[in-house]
Amino acid sequence: MLDSILHTIKEELSDLSDAAGVTRVCVRLLVAGILGGLLGYEREASGKSAGLRTHILVSLGAALFVLVPQQAGATQGDLTRVLQGLVAGIGFLGAGAIIHNSRGKEDKSGSPGDNEVKGLTTAAGIWMTAAIGMSAGMGREVTAVLSTVLALIVLAVLPKLIGKVGG
Repeated sequence: MLDSILHTIKEELSDLSDAAGVTRVCVRLLVAGILGGLLGYEREASGKSAGLRTHILVSLGAALFVLVPQQAGATQGDLTRVLQGLVAGIGFLGAGAIIHNSRGKEDKSGSPGDNEVKGLTTAAGIWMTAAIGMSAGMGREVTAVLSTVLALIVLAVLPKLIGKVGG
């Protein structure tokens, strides 16, 4: 009885049976987490609501969503459907980061009101972070790193350049 239980536990924990597989999964998840963390740190340092932890979790989750089907032997078509579902799901998460503030007739100052949308860049950053996580999870770590560098330029450097040119 005990031997049967131990054998079953061993089988359940054998999805990574060799050092190469363990290393591959660790590298992909670590790269996804670090790159997501870099984007999240920039957002948090900028005082945005979706910061370090959110971006790390989005990137790790995206990597895991593509890594596990690959390990299970998913076909290219299956993986395409996983990616479609992941992109749609991230869209909902990004939509939660967008706030539409509308002031109209209720405005006590008597002004006609205005519309203000906040969080578009944060939503786009979450979307980008998911794409970076997917890249890392699929074993395209160099693509993920280059994409992160470009995203950091857009998020951190570009606003400063615009401020100098426009100000």
